[in-house]
Amino acid sequence: MPDLVWYAAYGSNTLLGRLMHYIAGGRPPGAARGCPGCRDRRPPRASVPLELQGLVYFATESALWSGGRAFYDPEARGRVYTRAHLVTAEQFGDIAAQEMYGEPGAVPDLGPALRHGRARIGDGRYETLVCPGTLDGLPVLTFTAPWAWEDVDLNAPSGGYLRQLATGLLETAAWDEAAVSAYLAACPGAAGTWTAERVAGLLRG
Repeated sequence: MPDLVWYAAYGSNTLLGRLMHYIAGGRPPGAARGCPGCRDRRPPRASVPLELQGLVYFATESALWSGGRAFYDPEARGRVYTRAHLVTAEQFGDIAAQEMYGEPGAVPDLGPALRHGRARIGDGRYETLVCPGTLDGLPVLTFTAPWAWEDVDLNAPSGGYLRQLATGLLETAAWDEAAVSAYLAACPGAAGTWTAERVAGLLRG
């Protein structure tokens, strides 16, 4: 198993400050509960913009944000804006555990995902590992739900959640406000409820 991996964040962990609550511990703004943090509390060695094949969509109901959560369907047609954080394999496993309200612990077996591109490690909504490729010779990994975007009821995200995603993507300086706003407004679940103009308004408000 590699020591370092790129964690491709496509949801609220695109925002480095938000991700650091999963790494260093603490309660994110507005959260009802704190995060225990990773066993290794060092920040990512690097954070870079990365586009992946697939689709981000919004579904289920977030107890924190209200509205839909972001999920990634690597089999769907489209392009996904992500922010790839260079972390240890242990940190990646600890972040994934906390996404499911678990405690940091054993590093999941990344082998099946690295060999086959996808591996289900549990029944939870973020317990399917996806490896869409490599970057600088290191594997790119993320986690998502086991279902396809067409097999679940879509749910529009809240403004607060969209603001987190948009701000994190803008921090990379790879995409401008117009591109990020149009991208998020077009994601299934957001489309039809949010427009690019309304998403841009969240960033200016």
